[in-house]
Amino acid sequence: MRAVLRGDKRRAPDFRRLLWLPACLALLACAGATPAPAQAQVAPAILPTISGDTLDPNWIPAGFGTLRQDDIALKTSPSSGLQVRAIPVDERFIRLLSPDSYRALRELVNGNERKLQAIRERSRLPSYSIWYVSFFAIEQGETRFSPQEFIISNTGRDFRPLDMVPLTPGFGEYRLRQREVQSALLVFDGQLDLNQPVSAQMESAPTVTDWGSVLQRVERERAAVRSRAGAKKRF
Repeated sequence: MRAVLRGDKRRAPDFRRLLWLPACLALLACAGATPAPAQAQVAPAILPTISGDTLDPNWIPAGFGTLRQDDIALKTSPSSGLQVRAIPVDERFIRLLSPDSYRALRELVNGNERKLQAIRERSRLPSYSIWYVSFFAIEQGETRFSPQEFIISNTGRDFRPLDMVPLTPGFGEYRLRQREVQSALLVFDGQLDLNQPVSAQMESAPTVTDWGSVLQRVERERAAVRSRAGAKKRF
């Protein structure tokens, strides 16, 4: 009986070795496995913003202005019963407008960016000055107008539109009924300096706007905007 037991003991499997076998296999598998690559961190999306030169003394943040569009507009009234209003779509000026007016002008430009870019490519000038120009008829009957006759005088030069982007249906007919308004974005040479005296004429009728008064108004509002923006930062 002892012999049989001893023989059975020799033939019995070593359970301690069997218990170590899965652990060894697991260690070998871990050693041979390729480490999983670390998950790349995705940079947060940057929302598009309107750029501005913060070193420019005329640059101010958007969203703090209170001016109306008429406060920075050039106006002229030809004898034909036509009234013309021109607003420079320049960040240094339109950021002084109320938030709604600023947003509306930015959307006009952004919505026509491809057309404006095509004009830039055709003209191939270093810079451009974009104006939002409206033509309004106050007399009965039909009033004709020619956007090319809207001339801006500045720095001793007369600037005629290089091209234009119509904004209202029927603009290309160049005629108005009483109380009708037609508008477009007129593109001028960027040599036009808004910080210098600016005047305009249409059909030889000079502007009725004193640009010196506009610049004084603009400077006061720039100071006010910086004050409002600074107060918000403190809080």
